[in-house]
Amino acid sequence: MKLGLIGLGKMGYNLALNLHDHNHEVICYNRTDTKTKQIEKEGLQGAYSLEELVSKLDKPRIIWLMIPAGKPVDDMINNLLPLLDKGDILIDGGNSNYHDTLRRYQDLKAKGINFVDVGTSGGISGARHGACMMIGSEDKIFKIIEPFIKDVCVENGYLHTGQNGSGHYVKMIHNGIEYGMLQAIAEGFEILEHSDFDLDYEKIARVWNHGSVIRGWLMELMEKAFSKDPKLESIKGEIQSSGEGLWTVQEALDKKVPAHVIAASLFVRYRSFQDDTFSGKVIAALRNEFGGHDVVRK
Repeated sequence: MKLGLIGLGKMGYNLALNLHDHNHEVICYNRTDTKTKQIEKEGLQGAYSLEELVSKLDKPRIIWLMIPAGKPVDDMINNLLPLLDKGDILIDGGNSNYHDTLRRYQDLKAKGINFVDVGTSGGISGARHGACMMIGSEDKIFKIIEPFIKDVCVENGYLHTGQNGSGHYVKMIHNGIEYGMLQAIAEGFEILEHSDFDLDYEKIARVWNHGSVIRGWLMELMEKAFSKDPKLESIKGEIQSSGEGLWTVQEALDKKVPAHVIAASLFVRYRSFQDDTFSGKVIAALRNEFGGHDVVRK
């Protein structure tokens, strides 16, 4: 199949190579030319403007967006719209908020453009060698794109989750679960770090990943990280968050669903950027006032 791919970041670049490996004809466009020239050296076709990209595609055109969520997606859609025809298909493979996805679907449907949301998991290696994808789409459109979706995913690694918006919704919850899992692993190793034993964290991660209840890819990656830096002394404990954890907690609040672990893991990420907190000072001061408990002076 022939399709266009916009966005040659870490995920988009590797996804393009994956599609190419499966004999799909991919026309690649990136905001800056460097990545486009680089992927041309890999044997893929490049386009240096949206007009060129669209002109190289057969109707109905299929264009896959792999760009940051939010305004960049809206801007790209607005730039593409004058170049598209009714029946063309736009795929958003980024981590968009599902509310935005529902809005975009309705707006594009009114213009005769088909819109698909694809929640993509598996990281960079998944994009390159076999991803996990959750697809929200009308049935007839899913049947058109399924062949190349199947090709770039691991076996049993894709699902037509249902109507538009559901792909990004399921991926959002997936990322919320990921927050909680990462936090549990982190807390476990922090307790080990404070123990009285001389422990090898790389070997512990390795044995936990062979036959234990908590074995899995995250533990495999943990072993890999400790092999590079046994005490993680070269990095700071600041944890970035890209939004899906917050959206999951907001959804839990809206639906009145208790989500203690996911919410707590989100707050830990925010706390990781603070060396000291005013709230901590308030509590310490109060404990000192009502109970004479010690405070740590600067």
